[in-house]
Amino acid sequence: MKFLAHVFSIDICAYAVMSNHFHIVLKINNNKDWTDKRVLMAWAGLFDLPGPCEPYLRGEHLSKPQLDFVIQKADVYRKRLRSISWFMKALNEYIARRANIEDGCTGHFWESRFKSQALLDERSLLTCMTYVDLNPIRAAMARTPEESDYTSIQERIKDKNTRLIGFSHNENDLPFSLSGYLDLVDYSGRAILETKRGYIPENLPPILDRLGLDPDTWLDELKGFKSIGFSAVGTVDQLKNFCQKVGKKFAVGHRLKPALE
Repeated sequence: MKFLAHVFSIDICAYAVMSNHFHIVLKINNNKDWTDKRVLMAWAGLFDLPGPCEPYLRGEHLSKPQLDFVIQKADVYRKRLRSISWFMKALNEYIARRANIEDGCTGHFWESRFKSQALLDERSLLTCMTYVDLNPIRAAMARTPEESDYTSIQERIKDKNTRLIGFSHNENDLPFSLSGYLDLVDYSGRAILETKRGYIPENLPPILDRLGLDPDTWLDELKGFKSIGFSAVGTVDQLKNFCQKVGKKFAVGHRLKPALE
């Protein structure tokens, strides 16, 4: 997963690897400024290059038709390297092949194609990341974030120098502290939900007040959030704009409550 994030123009925001599935929150970056050579070298880290692409990387002289072929392929690969579909294809195929080798079998490994939804603002991103990081706790597989194996929250706690998208005031980061996010996850995990078995038992400080979020509204957001069934998450206006961008008349989405708008 992290190797693919290094190759693709995609960042990992959060992940949770469960016993028979996994959740992952991804951020797509702009790679329009990637040179053709950089694109081809990245793609070659995953797949074989066709025709004159490898001679191009070696600096060999190419004819005009060969060079046109290389440029055309680089444009195709540039789009694929910022595609969640291609990211998931590379990840799931690797897992399936490895699992089949270990189990000594062949055939389909995954029950169905992966499902995804668009996160339209920072609030949606926070909700999804928290939902993902709390998966082992809600499944009663762990009691605290520190004990949640194979999750981004545990990795953040153990090693702040990770490849995960960070928390700071940089353009590509969330505009608050890592410690604030950890408190937020702990606070959210403390709530006892009727539909979930697990929760964090400790009493925690009201970090949501410092983030300017109402605790009751935030927990309603989190309880309403699901990893499947929605194509987008955001306010009404954001959902409408999303539909226009993707060419849909409507989308099944999770609407953020007015108190957070």
